[in-house]
Amino acid sequence: MSEYLERAEEKMMTVIENLEGNFATIRTGRANAKILDRVRVDYYGEPMPINQIARISVVEGTQLVIKPYDRTQVKPITHAISAANLGLTPQAEADAIRILVPQLTEDRRKQLAKEAQKYGEEAKVAVRNVRRDCNDWIKKDKELPEDEAKALTAETQKLTDRYIKDIDGLVKAKKDEILAV
Repeated sequence: MSEYLERAEEKMMTVIENLEGNFATIRTGRANAKILDRVRVDYYGEPMPINQIARISVVEGTQLVIKPYDRTQVKPITHAISAANLGLTPQAEADAIRILVPQLTEDRRKQLAKEAQKYGEEAKVAVRNVRRDCNDWIKKDKELPEDEAKALTAETQKLTDRYIKDIDGLVKAKKDEILAV
């Protein structure tokens, strides 16, 4: 395998990892600490992820309990979760925050499925951009014989098709998970 294809495949794997990370932040009706991964809390002037300033645990599969390492952060964490527009209502206690994760309504499930589809489309665009970059690298290599360049371009397309198919499979699995009642 040429260095061009290796570099392209490495970038395409990164796209898949990012897609899986995005999917982890989508609620599916069960309590999951990853849904708070994108929430940032103003921690002494710096935006910090909640999991770096508090311990997040799942209780009975329907509730998240957040225990800040610094008790003064209960109010800022509560505010940040409310402002993140996740459809969750944090309840502050003396030294912890409880979040009941409600069952998803049918409309909310459809909305989240569309969000998963959007992430999938963004990932496909990213994979196609990697293909374009790889083809540009191949064209710019003047030492590469023309027939070899064409073969590499065809291999790049096969690689792209494989990753697009993988993305479609991931999106379908996530949508099925979201829409399952």
